[in-house]
Amino acid sequence: MTIDKNSYGTIAIAWAVCGLLIFVSLHFIPLKALSLTLSIILALFAFFVLWFHRVPVRHTPAGGRLVTSGADGRVVIIKEVYEKEYLRRQCIQVSVYMDFFNVHANFWPVSGKVSYYKYHPGKYLLAFLPKAAEENEHSSTAIDTGREEIFFKQIAGTFARRIVCYSEEGSQEERGKQCGIIKFGSRFDIFLPLDAEVKVRLGEEIKAAETVIAELK
Repeated sequence: MTIDKNSYGTIAIAWAVCGLLIFVSLHFIPLKALSLTLSIILALFAFFVLWFHRVPVRHTPAGGRLVTSGADGRVVIIKEVYEKEYLRRQCIQVSVYMDFFNVHANFWPVSGKVSYYKYHPGKYLLAFLPKAAEENEHSSTAIDTGREEIFFKQIAGTFARRIVCYSEEGSQEERGKQCGIIKFGSRFDIFLPLDAEVKVRLGEEIKAAETVIAELK
């Protein structure tokens, strides 16, 4: 396990603030039981911030036509939709909702060349709401596998206030490698061809880079 490379600043700030508050608590609160309790809570929070930004080692299944999940979490949407931003055609949308305790590092769902990337500022509605995909802050990426393009969105939620995406148009990426991180509860939408064979079901808890979302024809 490693720590997300773009999260060192966030972790350092959290540790500095918690360290200062622990110092104040231990030196300026006369009730020892209270000061010790507060210090323990702050220390646990500091370690939670570090743990939250973890990037675990994942073992991606072999198979050139497989699409693996880009995020840990629960499958909340499987439906046919018209993708209007980039693909502009009917697709199968599979959405994964990440709660507060899921790994929030995201991983490339397929291998190929990044053919499109765009960041969209927006609102911070609850990530599981259908309109969150359009109105919330999100980033959009398309990957050309050589036979088709797979499109996905990293969507911020009520508490997710920063999306980090490593997409660069023209870059060659490998399925199962980290593609970014969404900080705190959020959603990952992926748009598949209509003939893709979906391998997950609604309500299923899945793992990024390891769970097969679909198999392409």
